Amino acid sequence: MNKGDLIDAIAKGAGITKAQSQEALETVTKSITSALKKGDKVTLVGFGTFSVSKRNARVGRNPQTGKAIQIKAKKVAKFKAGKELAAKVK
Repeated sequence: MNKGDLIDAIAKGAGITKAQSQEALETVTKSITSALKKGDKVTLVGFGTFSVSKRNARVGRNPQTGKAIQIKAKKVAKFKAGKELAAKVK
């Protein structure tokens, strides 16, 4: 499922136009992104939790040359599925 398919499913399920469902989806993703940028967690009970974690700097290898390279530290977004979602996916 891609973004367009999700917009169509939201529109059909909620009985709204595709434009309204696209706006709603964009608002949700912007809100989650904004919260993560601030370092907050976003928990959707039954669905899952979005969070940010810090990945430390490390030494990696260039697969073509085998030469060691330095990989910088960075923050990464994480998602942990909730109990209900995990149970439904099994």
